[in-house]
Amino acid sequence: MRVGVLGTGMVGRAIGTRFAELRNEVTIGTRNVEALLARTEPDAMGNEPFAAWKEQHPEIALGMFAEAAAAGELVVNATNGAGSLDALHAAGEQNLNGKVLIDIANPLDASRGMLPSLFVSNTDSLGEQIQRAFPAVMVVKALNTMNAFVMADPSTVAGGQHTVFVSGNDDQAKAKVTEILRSFGWRDVLDLGDITTARGPEMYLPLWIRMWGALGTGTFNISVVR
Repeated sequence: MRVGVLGTGMVGRAIGTRFAELRNEVTIGTRNVEALLARTEPDAMGNEPFAAWKEQHPEIALGMFAEAAAAGELVVNATNGAGSLDALHAAGEQNLNGKVLIDIANPLDASRGMLPSLFVSNTDSLGEQIQRAFPAVMVVKALNTMNAFVMADPSTVAGGQHTVFVSGNDDQAKAKVTEILRSFGWRDVLDLGDITTARGPEMYLPLWIRMWGALGTGTFNISVVR
């Protein structure tokens, strides 16, 4: 399968690497290729410069947002939530329409520092905003409730015995995403319902951040026990 990953931070890198490990053809997209490759300092999260990471992953192609979206049969939104709509518009409706979009982004507002708040909540969600902006795209919210390494490899926590959620309006799209999640190693995939249910996983993030602080690590997740 050809996969376009939008976003070159920790999440985009982890997800892109995992898809490539599973023998998918991956193109990772950014706003400005030349500027990205010219950076020599770690990013705000302390990740190594993208150019250094790319040298270690020659099998993953790099392009502009529009090129990555066009290349993918499936597209992943791994951009910063505050810039997700702009990034998707840069990717282009013509390159997204008719495709499944896995939306991993969270509506975190860090403008006043840590701890961040949410810029949309309660009566709306980032997932819904994306679906409204791109009605011909099959948006599935998933993987936004854990850190990038757990997203890509759930076995890093409790041998994989924990839960990932999916939300979306299209049942076939959710089935496809569930199949992908299982290929990553996820065993417990809980379908919450239509895209309005993305409000729940997005609003969980303030609690997740506080648990991260209490535990001293982001390598954890929750399990829904029936």
